[in-house]
Amino acid sequence: MEQEYKISKEIQNLINKFISYIEINRNRSLKTVNNYRRYLNRFFTFAKINSVKEINQNIVDNFILYLRRQNGTRDGEMKTNTRNYHLIALRMFLKYLAKEDIKSFSPDKIELARQQPRQVDFLEKEELKKMIYAPNLIKESEITKLRDIAILELLFSTGLRVSELANLKKESINLHKDEFSIRGKGGKIRVVFLSDTAKEALIKYLEKRTDVSDALFVRTDIDPKKNELGNLTPRSIQRIVKKYAKIAGITKRVTPHTLRHSFATDLLYQGADIRSVQEMLGHSSISTTQVYTHITNKRLKEIYDKFHDK
Repeated sequence: MEQEYKISKEIQNLINKFISYIEINRNRSLKTVNNYRRYLNRFFTFAKINSVKEINQNIVDNFILYLRRQNGTRDGEMKTNTRNYHLIALRMFLKYLAKEDIKSFSPDKIELARQQPRQVDFLEKEELKKMIYAPNLIKESEITKLRDIAILELLFSTGLRVSELANLKKESINLHKDEFSIRGKGGKIRVVFLSDTAKEALIKYLEKRTDVSDALFVRTDIDPKKNELGNLTPRSIQRIVKKYAKIAGITKRVTPHTLRHSFATDLLYQGADIRSVQEMLGHSSISTTQVYTHITNKRLKEIYDKFHDK
């Protein structure tokens, strides 16, 4: 078992220094920092070595096999991207050691597993219309309906991640400029834009607010005067999105990220260049954004219409 082996003080000290380095110098999020520590602890617990000098190709290869055989999916093995996260953490740790002139295994010798292209789910225009209208079909207070419409409109208008949306404050939104700045993954700041319908939905919602909370989206099922701690969590927003997808009769699985996908595919389909979409989504790498291009390539459709079955 992983817990039965105690990692040497030498290695643990190096892990601690590395963790401090990526948190302070590389500005990695607390979630990433905690994951990296967990992945490295798992590696060294498996390797059962007393010094980083002992890391070799055989240990790394056996660790990859060990990860592969861990239950994590219905198929009985750990997901490829989860295995790769472990290896990325190890590579970064080894690069840190090299930077500090500490001899160990070369990070360049660690290869990531090839992953299957991601399946991107997005909503068609009619599905989006039905979903955004869905709050009008439920028996709820007016403030709840206005809040939920504003949430759906804002997710599609901006492409925000659910955590980014949940963290928004009322003062974050500039309703005069139709744009505002958001701090995303890794502390990166980007500008997002409000559509006319999203702006209108937000204005109607905020005009009905009577509470004193500074959060943009709050619970509506508690006393407004005591609503300091009533802001919606990411999980609450996920449930709201799922509810209205069901009410709208959409059978596919819909999450806040589906609306982010819809935002990106809509931009690309309308002719936006991929670099601009990358900026608006806050992706560090263009390769992450390129996952959308295969479903928005108008040129392929034009070629098909021109030459197929003529």
